[in-house]
Amino acid sequence: MNHDRYTDQYITGILDSVRTIAMVGASATTNRPSYFAMKYLLGKGYEVTPVNPGLVAQEILGRKVYRALADLPAPVDMVDIFRNSAAALEIVREAIALRERLGIKVIWMQLGVRNDVAAAEAEAAGMAVVMNRCPKIEYGRLSGEIGWTGVNAGTISSKRPLLGQRGLQNHVIGKR
Repeated sequence: MNHDRYTDQYITGILDSVRTIAMVGASATTNRPSYFAMKYLLGKGYEVTPVNPGLVAQEILGRKVYRALADLPAPVDMVDIFRNSAAALEIVREAIALRERLGIKVIWMQLGVRNDVAAAEAEAAGMAVVMNRCPKIEYGRLSGEIGWTGVNAGTISSKRPLLGQRGLQNHVIGKR
C-alpha cells in the first residue's frame, strides 16, 4: 500500500464500513482537534469511544473515557490515533493484540501522524491503514459537505459524491 496517496474509493470503503471508533488521545478541551472530530463523527452516526489515560472515568460528549484499548467493553471497527507518530507504534501493537477480541479492522492515524513500521505491522495483521488524514475532513470532502459549507473544493461536477446517498443516509443518527 502506498501511504503517500489513497484513492477516494479506499477511504470511502473504510468510512462506509466503519460503525464504531475508539479515539485514542481524545480530549475534553472543546477547542482541540480531537474534540471537534469526535463531535462531528458522533453527529454523523458513528459510535465513538474516547481513550485517554489522563481522563479515565470522565466523559467527553456524554461518552465514558477509557484508559486503554484493552479496557473497552464493546467491539471497535476502527482505532483513530490522535497521538504523535512515535506513540502510534505502541497503540497499533495494542490494537493488533486485541484485534480479534474487539474486532478491529482499521487503523487510522490523524493529520501529522505517520509511522511506517506501525502501518506495516497492522497490514501484516490484516488491518486497513490510513495515515496523515482526518476522518472528519475525509467524510466532509467525499460527501460533498465541504462544498456545501462554502469551501471551494476546486471541482465542478455533475457526479454524486462518493459517500453519496448511501453513506449520508447511513450516518444520520437513528438510521443505523
